[in-house]
Amino acid sequence: MSFLVSVVASVSTVFMPASVRHGLETMSASDTPTAGQFLDALIVVAPILFLGLAVQCIMAAAVYRLIFRHDDTRFGYLRLGSDELRLMGLTLIYVGLAILLVVGLTIASAIVTAMASVAGATAAGFVGAATSLFSFGLVVFVLVRLSLAPVATFAEQRLAIFESWRLTQGQFWRLLGAYVLALACIAVIGVLLLVIFTGVAGVIVLLSGGQASDIHSIFNADETSLRSYLSIGVIAYTVVSSVFSALYNAVIAAPGAVAYQHLHGWPPAQPLTAQPEAG
Repeated sequence: MSFLVSVVASVSTVFMPASVRHGLETMSASDTPTAGQFLDALIVVAPILFLGLAVQCIMAAAVYRLIFRHDDTRFGYLRLGSDELRLMGLTLIYVGLAILLVVGLTIASAIVTAMASVAGATAAGFVGAATSLFSFGLVVFVLVRLSLAPVATFAEQRLAIFESWRLTQGQFWRLLGAYVLALACIAVIGVLLLVIFTGVAGVIVLLSGGQASDIHSIFNADETSLRSYLSIGVIAYTVVSSVFSALYNAVIAAPGAVAYQHLHGWPPAQPLTAQPEAG
């Protein structure tokens, strides 16, 4: 699945319309675009963002299905159905809530900093740094407290928007530690794969009479030419990236599923009718 997504993404990038390419560049530019520019770019790239959202939800649902409904092995746990659509809807709701939270914190921080500026530039700088740190901590806290919503939505087959807040009460530090550990593990795996692949690719290129610049081209294929994606090096890198992507989705999704299973109890594979009796 990850390899197929990589292939589709590469082909789509090559044949991407100029307007969409420009929209992506606008959204990823270091200079902050105006509200109008950002909205125009968002409208143009919306289909790509929607496709990416669908892929992420399909991959997450596959992990949840493996853990909660391991007997449901059709299509290798991968499909696009009501479970995935609910996860997509939940993500869109959370994106909207996140925007409101960030905007609210930004406005509040600006007001507090402006009030502190009356006492001088030093006080304003200190208060600005403190409010930024507080805002960051608050965002992390909210993210962790709501992190089980996708799992609850899948397991209970309904949009469980705020149930995670109840489940995670008193569990913030344990969950944060689990997520940090998962990210650390996947980061180590990613670095090892990159080092090993780069070393092997470098040896092969140099032994075949190539140059160091040929190694760089493996990681930076020409996005406007399909031919650049058909080299052996780029194909090999795509395979390795696909393996890492699959591992990443599994490692990132699994801690939340296990935490939900522990905090909620037995998650129903279908709408709840009866709890399994203890043996």
